[in-house]
Amino acid sequence: EVQLVESGGGSVSAGRSLRLSCTASGYPFEKLRLAWYRQSPGSECTDIAEIYTGGDTWYRTYVVQGRFTISRDDSRSTVYLQMNDLRPEDSGIYRCGADFFGSQLTTSGTCTGKTYWGKGTTVTIAS
Repeated sequence: EVQLVESGGGSVSAGRSLRLSCTASGYPFEKLRLAWYRQSPGSECTDIAEIYTGGDTWYRTYVVQGRFTISRDDSRSTVYLQMNDLRPEDSGIYRCGADFFGSQLTTSGTCTGKTYWGKGTTVTIAS
């Protein structure tokens, strides 16, 4: 069973930066495909960035708009989300999701598209 633990959330002013971390255990990290999801108040959970084995990435462009960068450090079993130029609309609960080839996708709340889920870290951006 893969366990995911997020950290790095907090309350900051608009225009500032935060770096979120998600550490995984229970499966060879280098074989995991990982993603960051965001659930904003009153909205469904939305995937915003994904990183695959080997390092290729995908972004939900209209959300990220060139401000966020996802990366992974296989030696630390950790995936990061560097968020710059934060805006109030970026506020929400950020969750880490993971799957591997052949794993069965599951749903956690309104988050879908991965097999394993962290509980999330809260980001609040003040205007």
